[in-house]
Amino acid sequence: MTRIVLLPAIIAAASAPAAAAAAEIQIQSQGPVVELAVSEVVKARPDLATIGSGVTTQAQTAVEAMRLNAAAMDKVVQRIKALGIAADDIQTTGIDLGAQFDYDQEQRRQVFRGYQASNRVSVILRKVADTGRVLDALVAAGATDISGPSFSIDDDTAPRAQARKAALDKAKAQAEDYAKWAGYSGVRLLQVSELVNPGRPMPFMEKADVMVTGSRVASPVEPGLVGTSVTVNVTYELTR
Repeated sequence: MTRIVLLPAIIAAASAPAAAAAAEIQIQSQGPVVELAVSEVVKARPDLATIGSGVTTQAQTAVEAMRLNAAAMDKVVQRIKALGIAADDIQTTGIDLGAQFDYDQEQRRQVFRGYQASNRVSVILRKVADTGRVLDALVAAGATDISGPSFSIDDDTAPRAQARKAALDKAKAQAEDYAKWAGYSGVRLLQVSELVNPGRPMPFMEKADVMVTGSRVASPVEPGLVGTSVTVNVTYELTR
């Protein structure tokens, strides 16, 4: 994505206001300027998978629904920890309790059915290849709610740097093209800023067969690739 704006010869850049007074910096240029916004994406293999797991229970009283839910959820959490997942990578994301009703068509009124309790956790897996095995193990342990997985990169510093360089190189090349077309000989960088979008799934999937006790599990997982996107906003002066 490229956004092009031709600006006057003088660019005003406002700095962050100080405690006592705000300051304004004037950047002077001798020739016209061109402003570009260029985005680049670098794809890499994910090394983190995040899944959601939880249990939902029902009972006639709120106390009993919560008691049953706590016992079932404790079993699931203990299974998660038994799989070698660190406690810091397990986080409760929601606990809900609510009354349940059925609608009586003949009497046209709500009929109380009981209470429903649910508890969910988010789990970070640092071995992506274990995702299918973990999902199946959680269901076997009593999990009734499963979501995910979503894939990401733990440290995207390297792909971010690659995307940043590619975006800046493209922006400079485009600015030089504008300078040439406008009858100028070169460009001078006046201002640069960036917007980083963290790793996200890309439509380039690679199959990952997870093996348990010599046979393929029922829940195959395909981590594919994730992409880190950097948008560079630059302003160049066209020079003679």
